[in-house]
Amino acid sequence: MTSHDRRADSSDLPRRIVLMGVAGSGKSTVGEALASQTGTTYRDGDDLHPEANIAKMSRGEPLTDEDRWPWLTLVGEALANAETPLTIGCSALKRSYRDHIRAKARGPVVFVHLAGSRAVIEGRMGARTGHFMPTSLLDSQFATLEPPAADEHAVTVDIDQPLDTLVAEIIEKLGEPALRADLTGTR
Repeated sequence: MTSHDRRADSSDLPRRIVLMGVAGSGKSTVGEALASQTGTTYRDGDDLHPEANIAKMSRGEPLTDEDRWPWLTLVGEALANAETPLTIGCSALKRSYRDHIRAKARGPVVFVHLAGSRAVIEGRMGARTGHFMPTSLLDSQFATLEPPAADEHAVTVDIDQPLDTLVAEIIEKLGEPALRADLTGTR
């Protein structure tokens, strides 16, 4: 039995996780697979967007910081109010956005940066159907992206690998003792 054939123990994982990355990085797909493997809950952050944001992005217009703040507040509040471990998919492209989510979550949050090349992500975006985010906004997503810094309680994974391998890597990294010590302040 390989590590991704068995269900991971959710008690070994942080209680508040944000899967972050540019549009098309796989937040929803990875989040659902991670929840399935760990017995935790996944929530798509896109479901928290105000209708005005979705309409704007659907027209091919990038969101401004002013558009994002109410949405980021809802993401943080969802994490704060979760009664069980929760993973939310949210682009969280800038450090200031991640700091805002942390503040609203009122507790430790771990960010999992789903990183990939523009070519890989563009290919994935072009193949998906029924999503409001057009490929034309990918350049603005990459221009806005500030990868997590070393002091942000974050892990980065390369998305250009099979889903089960990617999820197994995330579970392994989230369970690392150094990360757990950072979150609890016991280092």
